Amino acid sequence: MPRAPAAIELARRAAGIRGPAWLWVAALIIAALFAVPVGYLVVRTITEGSDTLEVLFSSATARPLANTLLLAVTVSAATAGVGTLLAWLTMRTDLPLRGMWRVVCPLPLVLPSFVAGAAFLAAVSPGGLAEEVLNPIGLEAPARIEGFWGAFFVLTAVSFPYVYLPAAARVGALPPSLEEASRLLGEGSLGTFRRVVWPQVRGAVQAGTLLVFLYVVSDFGVVKLMGYETLSTNVFVNRLYNAPLAFSLGLILAVVALAVAGLERASANRSPAQLAPGGSRGRRVALGPWRAPAMLAPLVAVGAGLIAPVVVLAWWGFRGLAGEGSGFDRTSVDVSALGEPVLNTVVAGVVTAAVAVVVVLPLAYLTTRYGGRAAGAVHTIVAGSFAVPGLLIALAVVFMALKVPGLSFLYLSLPLLIFAYVVHFGVQALRSAEVGVATVDRRLEEAAQTLGAGRLRRLLRVDLPLMTPALAAGGGLVLLSTMKELPATLLASPIGFETLATRIWNAEEDGFLADMGLASVVLVAVSLVLTWLLVIRNSEHLR
Repeated sequence: MPRAPAAIELARRAAGIRGPAWLWVAALIIAALFAVPVGYLVVRTITEGSDTLEVLFSSATARPLANTLLLAVTVSAATAGVGTLLAWLTMRTDLPLRGMWRVVCPLPLVLPSFVAGAAFLAAVSPGGLAEEVLNPIGLEAPARIEGFWGAFFVLTAVSFPYVYLPAAARVGALPPSLEEASRLLGEGSLGTFRRVVWPQVRGAVQAGTLLVFLYVVSDFGVVKLMGYETLSTNVFVNRLYNAPLAFSLGLILAVVALAVAGLERASANRSPAQLAPGGSRGRRVALGPWRAPAMLAPLVAVGAGLIAPVVVLAWWGFRGLAGEGSGFDRTSVDVSALGEPVLNTVVAGVVTAAVAVVVVLPLAYLTTRYGGRAAGAVHTIVAGSFAVPGLLIALAVVFMALKVPGLSFLYLSLPLLIFAYVVHFGVQALRSAEVGVATVDRRLEEAAQTLGAGRLRRLLRVDLPLMTPALAAGGGLVLLSTMKELPATLLASPIGFETLATRIWNAEEDGFLADMGLASVVLVAVSLVLTWLLVIRNSEHLR
C-alpha cells in the first residue's frame, strides 16, 4: 500500500496537476478572484427571484437582444473583410507606401470607440466642421446618421485592426512556394486565394473576428451616443431602478459572449487546415492598373478610423482655445482643468497594469513551466473573463460591495475600480507573461541555484531582467485598455474621480464640444506615446 505522500502525488498526476503546491495555491486564488464577478451575477440572479428564461423570451428583451446580435454579426463580418483585404494588400502586393501603411493601419486601436462616435456626431452638428467646410462652396452638411448605421460605421472604423493585426502576421509568414505552385497548376489569383491563402489565414481571421464580436457586444458608449438600444444600454439603465432585470440581462449578455467564444474555439479545433511554416519572402503580387485604386482601401480605413475623428476633435479643441464659441460649446476651455483627469487616467492605468502583471505571473509560471489539463482549466477561467463585458464586471463588483457584509468600505473606491479593471483585462498581461517565462533559460536558474541563490533572489536577479520586455508589453496592453474603458469607470469609480474617458463622455453629454475635443486629443496623444514605448518597442525586442 503506497504511503500517503505517494498516493497524493499519484492522484495529482491523474488529475493533470503538475507543479509545486505553493504555485497551485496562488493559481487557484487567482482563478477564484477572476471567477467572482460572473459567479456573483449568477447568485444574484437566482436570489433576486428573477426568471432569466422568462426575461429572455419577453418582448422587452427580444428587441435589444436582436439589436445586439445584428450589430455584432454585421460589424464582425465587415471588419473581417476589411482587415483581411488590408493584410493582403500591405503584406503580399506592391501597394504604394506599404511600409507606412503597415505602421498606420493598427493605429485606430488607440482611439476609444465612444470618442470616435462623439467626433462623428460633432462633425455634423450645427456649427460643426462639415458645415464650416461645405457651406462656403454652396453645399449642405450631411444629416446626422444615428441608430444602427451610425453604430455600425463607427465600430467598423475603429475595430478592423483586431482582424488586420493577426491576419497580417499570418499572411506575411506564408511561404511563397504555396502560391507559386498553385499558379503553376493553372489557378488564377482568385482561385489561389480561395484554395491556398484563405485556408492558411482563416484561423487568424477567426481569432480577430471573435475579438471584434466581443468588443461590439460589450460596447456601451457608441450605441448610447447613437441611440441604438442594446443589452448593454438596458443593463446600464436598469442597474439602479430594476436590479433583478439588470442582473438577468447581464447574465444573458455574458452567456452570449461566452457561447460565441466557445464556438469559435471549437471551430478552430476542428479546422483541418495544416498551417505551413514561414519561408523566404517571394515576389509580390503586381497590382498593375489597380495599384493606384488599391490605395483607397487603407486610406479610407485609416481616414475613417483615425484621421477624420482626430481632425474633428482637434478642430473643436482649437476653437475652444481660441475662444470661439457656439450654441453647442463653451466660449473657451480651461487647459489646466485637464491636469487632474490626465493624472487620474495615468495613475489608474499604471496601477492596474502593475497589479495585473503581478497577479498573473504565478499562473504564467504554472502554465508555461508545468502545463497539464488542470492548469489549462485555470487558464480558461482567467481568459474567459475577457469575454464578459466590463459593464457586467463593474456591475457585479459594485453590488458585491453593497450587499456582501464587510465589503461596504470598498463601495465606489479606487481599489474596487482597479479590481474590476484587472479582472477584465488581466488575460492581456497573462499571454505576455507566458511569453516572458518561456524566454528564461532554465539552465541559468539551475546555475544560480547551484551558487546558493534562493527562489526569491533567482526571480529578482535572473528571471525578471529577462522577462522585462514581455512583461512591459503585456502591462502596456492592460494600461491602454484601462485608459479607454468607459462603462466600468462610470459605474465603479470613486465620487469625484474623473478620468479622460469620463470627462470626454460628460462633455459630450453636456454639449461642451471644445472640452470634449481637447480631452480626446490629449487621450489619443498619451495613448500613442504609451503604445510606442510599452507595446511596439517591446514587441520588437521579442522578435
